[in-house]
Amino acid sequence: MVLSVETTADGASRDAALTKIALRYAGMLATGASDPKKLHKVFTLARPEVDLRAGLAKALNDGKLGEWLDSLAPEDAHYAQLSKAYVALVQTGQKVTAAIPDQGKAIEPGATDTRIPAIVRQLGTTGYLPEGGASENVYAPRVVAAVRRVQADYGIRPDGIIGGEALAILNLSDADRARAIAVAMERMRWLAQQPPATRIDVNVAAAMLSYWRDGKLVDTRRVVVGEPDTETPQLQSPVYRLVANPTWTVPRSIQAKEIEGKGSNYLKRNNMVWKDGWVVQQPGPKNSLGLVKFDMQNDHAIYLHDTPAKALFNEAQRQRSHGCIRVFDALGFAAMIARDENVLDAWNKARATGKESFVSLPRQIPVRLLYQTVLVDKRGNPIVRADPYGWDDAVAKALGFGSQPGHRVRSGSSEVAP
Repeated sequence: MVLSVETTADGASRDAALTKIALRYAGMLATGASDPKKLHKVFTLARPEVDLRAGLAKALNDGKLGEWLDSLAPEDAHYAQLSKAYVALVQTGQKVTAAIPDQGKAIEPGATDTRIPAIVRQLGTTGYLPEGGASENVYAPRVVAAVRRVQADYGIRPDGIIGGEALAILNLSDADRARAIAVAMERMRWLAQQPPATRIDVNVAAAMLSYWRDGKLVDTRRVVVGEPDTETPQLQSPVYRLVANPTWTVPRSIQAKEIEGKGSNYLKRNNMVWKDGWVVQQPGPKNSLGLVKFDMQNDHAIYLHDTPAKALFNEAQRQRSHGCIRVFDALGFAAMIARDENVLDAWNKARATGKESFVSLPRQIPVRLLYQTVLVDKRGNPIVRADPYGWDDAVAKALGFGSQPGHRVRSGSSEVAP
């Protein structure tokens, strides 16, 4: 970046102006060019803490301004990979030609079309097909089924016909990719450079969980998160205990909208009772929390839990809950946590009771609920995924890209569950 100001006769004024510009640029690198708390209703993730004035003074005194500025950006390898990819895209001139051109004629199931391999690749990167699919030009049944899932997720008639609307969802130009990567890098600049060595990260946009232990990634698994009208917020709070055979006290909002007026037979079928003016679902395999809950400390009643609705983990877009996070094989994950925290015996005994039982963890495990629409594959290539909540647009506008709302995942879950 080239720093410049209008030359004045007053050297002190010029130095002050240059210092102001340098601090502003350093702040963008260190904490982002935008304020996440102004862009999102909830944002409690730990932010970077940097004394920019002291750092700039030392860098100037040591003659290491460039090195200091380089040190302010996230040191994460993914950030470096995204930065490299962004520069490469910008150098291409950010072409606006679609990767999969709309030729004015829809692609019908069973048709032969030269665009099919590109469509298969895009379906692979977005999770609707296994990556590295066949390169034939025939619009085969397995690809049709994947396209129908895309259409259903985004509220288009799921007829499997690839017309202009379906192509608009599948397509990403170089300009689109550059914009998404810039937003992803900005979101990384919002985060503390040194996250807790042992933690649970949930990427809400991709609906994936990562478990880090002593600085090493030891487990990843699918999750189900909040649907677009009941979004899972970006927050940081710890898991402090495991709950075996949990009960579920239905929140007032769900109780009023989805339970009241259904009668005693509905409550009996779902193992629910009235208790002190609240609807409470008793423990059991059909409980909406499943067989384990991971209690977290926050003001938004957000936590991780099991679920009897296992089929949702097979969906590509897993934004289907009322805001809490449902964990794939939650019992296996709970056992992993209990073993690592040396409370496995206590956990097994709690489970065996068949009643709601609590096992406190000797130390709290931080959980970060993040929102990243760009992943990095094993080869270091950026994979642009869906923006299910439409949150990227506000960030992009703050970065000067202008408004370009994407296709949001369709909401409308009918489940009575958190």
